[in-house]
Amino acid sequence: MTTRVVVADDEALVRGGFRLLVDSAPGLSVVGEAATGKEAVEVTRRERPDVVLMDVRMPVMDGIEATRQICSAQPGVRVLIVTTFDLDEYVYGALRSGAAGFVLKDTLPPDLLQAIHVIAGGESLLAPTVTRRLIERHVARVPPPRHLQITDREREVLVLIAKGLSNQEIGAELCLSHGTVKTHVGHLLAKLGARSRVHLVITAYEAGLVP
Repeated sequence: MTTRVVVADDEALVRGGFRLLVDSAPGLSVVGEAATGKEAVEVTRRERPDVVLMDVRMPVMDGIEATRQICSAQPGVRVLIVTTFDLDEYVYGALRSGAAGFVLKDTLPPDLLQAIHVIAGGESLLAPTVTRRLIERHVARVPPPRHLQITDREREVLVLIAKGLSNQEIGAELCLSHGTVKTHVGHLLAKLGARSRVHLVITAYEAGLVP
């Protein structure tokens, strides 16, 4: 089964490079391009891709608002933010809007392709060190921590998610089966109104569960 990808970036050379890379990979195909956030929303609505590679800084509508509109209208579409990190101050907002993860623009081609597969498979891309730096930087600006209406076990799982552990690693840490961990993650997503695993990480930081 082919994973359908939309590339959204205001630089034609970047879009072309991504298209060549993605189309050269088995099981991946670019079905549309967009030079603005508004075009990204329109192309995504028309093509219904599996994954959108989304730049943050684009004219007409930025990648944050485009991500919010796409994730709200088409929850089945997975948005992967492609950012320069140090320059993009608002990536946190995109993640909060429902993006499934992010990669840096200097990511090696094989790693970008792997990221697309991970996102398309329903997982979130959590690069622990970079993600933690980004989230800590922005959560410092939010109001005091709020109390979360979750069980003690769910709290333990949430903390480990925020530390970048996979479901398998969480199971080993807490002596739980893979299915039980998945159930706890599902409960956390529902109780906390989170769109993705990345959103859970942000919530954990906002609640002060991660030092």
